Amino acid sequence: MVTRVNVSVRALVEYAYRGGSIDESFRATASLQEGTKAHQRVQGEYGEQDRKEVQLEGEFVYEELTFAVEGRCDGLLLAEDGEATIDEIKSTASPLSAIEEHSHPAHWGQALCYAYLYAAREGLETLNVRLTYVQLPTMEEKRFVRRVDGTELERTMRELAKAYAPFARVQLRHREARDRSCKALTFPYASYRQGQRKLAGAVYKSIVDRKRLFAKAPTGTGKTISTLFPAVKAIGEGELDRVLYLTARTTTRSAAEEALARMEANGLTLRSATLTAKEKICFQEQPRCRKEHCEYADGYYDRINEAMLDLLSNETRLTRDVFETYARKHRVCPFEFSLDAAYTADAVVCDYNYIYDPRIAFKRVPEEAKRRTALLVDEAHNLVDRGREMFSAELAKASFLQLYRLHKKDGVGAAAKTVNDFFLAYRKAAGERRRIVTERYPEELPPLVERFRDEAERALASGRPGGEEEPTLMLDTYFAAVSFLRVLERYSEAYITYAEAEKTDVRMKLFCLDPSASLRGMGKGYRAQVYFSATLSPLSYYRETLGGEEEDYALAVPSPFLREQLEVQVLPVSTRFRDRERTKAPIAAAIRRMIEALRGNALVFFPSYDYLLGVLEAFEADGPIEARILVQRSGMSEEERESFLAAFQAGGERSTVAFAVMGGIFSEGVDLVGERLTGVAIVGVGLPQMGLERDAIKSYFDRTGRNGFDFAYVYPGMTKVLQAGGRLIRTEEDRGVLLLVDDRFLRPHYQRLLPEEWKSHAVLEPVYF
Repeated sequence: MVTRVNVSVRALVEYAYRGGSIDESFRATASLQEGTKAHQRVQGEYGEQDRKEVQLEGEFVYEELTFAVEGRCDGLLLAEDGEATIDEIKSTASPLSAIEEHSHPAHWGQALCYAYLYAAREGLETLNVRLTYVQLPTMEEKRFVRRVDGTELERTMRELAKAYAPFARVQLRHREARDRSCKALTFPYASYRQGQRKLAGAVYKSIVDRKRLFAKAPTGTGKTISTLFPAVKAIGEGELDRVLYLTARTTTRSAAEEALARMEANGLTLRSATLTAKEKICFQEQPRCRKEHCEYADGYYDRINEAMLDLLSNETRLTRDVFETYARKHRVCPFEFSLDAAYTADAVVCDYNYIYDPRIAFKRVPEEAKRRTALLVDEAHNLVDRGREMFSAELAKASFLQLYRLHKKDGVGAAAKTVNDFFLAYRKAAGERRRIVTERYPEELPPLVERFRDEAERALASGRPGGEEEPTLMLDTYFAAVSFLRVLERYSEAYITYAEAEKTDVRMKLFCLDPSASLRGMGKGYRAQVYFSATLSPLSYYRETLGGEEEDYALAVPSPFLREQLEVQVLPVSTRFRDRERTKAPIAAAIRRMIEALRGNALVFFPSYDYLLGVLEAFEADGPIEARILVQRSGMSEEERESFLAAFQAGGERSTVAFAVMGGIFSEGVDLVGERLTGVAIVGVGLPQMGLERDAIKSYFDRTGRNGFDFAYVYPGMTKVLQAGGRLIRTEEDRGVLLLVDDRFLRPHYQRLLPEEWKSHAVLEPVYF
């Protein structure tokens, strides 16, 4: 039986030629755009009869496997006598003198693969293969040409197929089992909760119809299984190949893993991979990905294929523990191992960054693979501000001054000096002003930053920086420059530029006011995108700011719980900054009364840490209470967070009362079911602190015809409120009291943003002392 293997030229060649060590001392991130320019420059020299970006495809039989290979070669040169030359263009930051004809066997392998496809299609016995190297940024060229015949091309293809065949067989066996199990899979619970079937159906329809879906589904709906299950069924029906489950927090990642495990226990065979941040999964105290510092980086690519075959032959749920086990066994870097494995997985659970952040996003996903992939974006309300971070960039004068002092005699120092001099002049022109805000960036700055980037890239590629600290400074400054220039390419009316002078330093930031266009662009090409959250309210706001369009699908699912499960109280006092000193005593008294009436565990949320401490002081001054008091601290370790949550036990001798911050680590993705949590108090309507950036966001949306105050302050603030309140009722058995502290909760504008089950409330009388 002959089995078909679909593979791109690039994937086939990269797998077969992998070897060597990881060396993250430098990677030329600027080369993508510059590399495109290099390709265009070479292709611009082609004659009228020559062709560029030629799509080639064909088949090659190896044992029982038929390889269906496709790819796009950079150039096809056709001489007047009919002689053909395949041109493969490679850009490099390294000096051309360091590149010899046989320096990069993989480059020849790729060119020969294209040559095989073209020769087979045209019936040619011989043709030429050319490698064209372009040095960045000088655009100098160096070429190597070989004449090849059918025998050499057949031998090359056989070697490639032989190397790839074991991996292909593992994948084929898995895919057959996967499709069969996905098709047969049933919902892994005895019945659907209210709203679950509706949500699952909407997700499946959005995948089939190739649409975006914005879904507001209250806490307790079971959003994770309601989105993953229909996506898995779509794989079984041939609508999808992969699903990416995107999260903002580790806690929601765990929920996705649990849902996948439950479906696996119900008969599913699906390969899933969970990606963990490098600093958490690295075996070293500090990630230093160079062979001289790490045995797992040394020779990584020599061992990775064997490690991958072992992993994929024996495991389907690829969690952090699994990656670490196999990484130690095969002595490979666990982080890079997990990234490589993610490209083979049917489901990937990872941070938003891997799709939306241009600095981090998956780089090896071909367009065809995107068209067969769905994005499930959990807690999607977080993506708005995360998007602003991803598409903003900042430069600081101090780092350029340091580099100038260290490199006075070379190009890096000269380039760094021009940037430093620009900031000096900018600060002088600002006079007494400590801050400058404009809607445009200084046009004289980008060429200076480009020059620095190019000089730093050359120095880093050649390994010239020495010592331990200085290369870190250059790398960090180089990446900041690259990010700055990348953001400049996106710069529009949705940005502002502001500079702030601090003593001798000047910092300039390109700040993204509206990330919608960039988020839409990064998600382009994927089969479907599902944005869901308990607090995607109002839906119109999130559809706009997340890059949605009028024709997208939208869904609001009602709460699956009974009104009787939740008692809502409103304390109508002012929590505005000017009134906080006056009202902290009645707030503290109301919190105490709620706790004493509950005789259970409670969480009390505040809009800021300073406000928390002020009310806590008043709370403690009112006398002792029969409860254990916990206070969230900034920068808590994972162990401290776990200990904090572990204190919430049902039926303990003493109640636990925790004071925490809205929008923080304990206000989202925390499940304290049953009697582990019976009360939540929310102090304030969560409005972000007023400042330059928030006011700029307000002005932008006012200017573009929207309610700027709502977009910048009210909607983000109330989202924090809803998330914090959502910690209380998690299952059909939960009961609890929700105390809302702020007179604005009684105003129609804020009332409209509350869930229906919160609108039946008792109004408390504040007690002033």
